[in-house]
Amino acid sequence: MNQIQAVGVIGCGLMGAGIAESCARAGQRVTVVEMSNQAVEAGRERLEKSLGRAEERGKIPSARDVLDRIDIVDDLHALAYSDLVIEAVMEDEKVKSALFAELDEVLVNRDAILASNTSSIPIIKLAVATTRPENVVGIHFFNPVPVLSLVELVPSYLTAPETVERARTFVGDVLGKHAIDCQDRAGFVVNALLIPFLLSAIRMVESGFATAEDIDEGLVRGCAHPQGPLALTDLIGLDTTLAIAESLYQEFREPHYAPPPMLARMVDAGLLGRKSGRGFYTYQ
Repeated sequence: MNQIQAVGVIGCGLMGAGIAESCARAGQRVTVVEMSNQAVEAGRERLEKSLGRAEERGKIPSARDVLDRIDIVDDLHALAYSDLVIEAVMEDEKVKSALFAELDEVLVNRDAILASNTSSIPIIKLAVATTRPENVVGIHFFNPVPVLSLVELVPSYLTAPETVERARTFVGDVLGKHAIDCQDRAGFVVNALLIPFLLSAIRMVESGFATAEDIDEGLVRGCAHPQGPLALTDLIGLDTTLAIAESLYQEFREPHYAPPPMLARMVDAGLLGRKSGRGFYTYQ
């Protein structure tokens, strides 16, 4: 079984930065690709802040040592000799498919694993954009990546068993995370259960049934949830929540997956949650 030594991450937003940080904290050399110099600098700043907090809390001995293992560039060709590339760009099927087609041409190593961190898009739709669908697999992390231990492994009908096992070994033995196996259906396991719950909470606010504060307080104090569904939606991002809901509804056509109008209007207004400073709550 080929050992993974060179790791690439595409995207240095919230999830991409978290994946890159987790890999670097595990001792891996990581190359991160962003689309512009401005995005490169924003990604570097995001990583510096996160690792600085981790050092302050005693989670890592040196933020600088971890940062020194991460290169952030704006050229996809920097990933040419990677053994594993994890895509973490926007949750849009057309964008991801086009990226996988381009990555297929860039990667020199024919044994390289092409992985997606998609929350909901079926892996087969990305795999068939390449000439090596047997090497394509879903490796879905959860936010915040350095903190949460769960990873969903999602093979398509065309993914080779060896690809899945190499990914499982990397996730478990290298990153120290716990992998669960999922069928290649929109939403996989966690989001197929979680998104209807979040949408139900949004519908309660939309209908005036209860305030966001009271809904969240009820779930935290009454069900021992670490945070309420509206605060969690803000953390995930309302745009991401909407994209996952739309993907789920497109696949299953079940009413509980249909995004409520309030969610779509808030996204239209740029009220995306923590990332924009305002969602169901306001953030400094």
